[in-house]
Amino acid sequence: MAVKSTAQALHNRIAVLRTERGLSRAQLAEILGVNYQTVGYLERREYAPSLDLAMRISAYFELPIESVFSRTPFPPIRTALHRGRSEASA
Repeated sequence: MAVKSTAQALHNRIAVLRTERGLSRAQLAEILGVNYQTVGYLERREYAPSLDLAMRISAYFELPIESVFSRTPFPPIRTALHRGRSEASA
């Protein structure tokens, strides 16, 4: 009997946050204590991090875990910026 996976894809903002800080995948991997390929797998959503790794990533970027990881896709940054401007002018 085949077991059906119930795991959902875990979306993340790692690539955006890493690029914002001017870090290579290898540099971020060294900071986090993981292989540079792990960072690539995470960014491409080919690997879901352990809770410990997710917390280390969030701590490094000084963001709440839900700002880095989500079960649903993050809206494009331009959408969030536009929404913020609309709310500010209301």
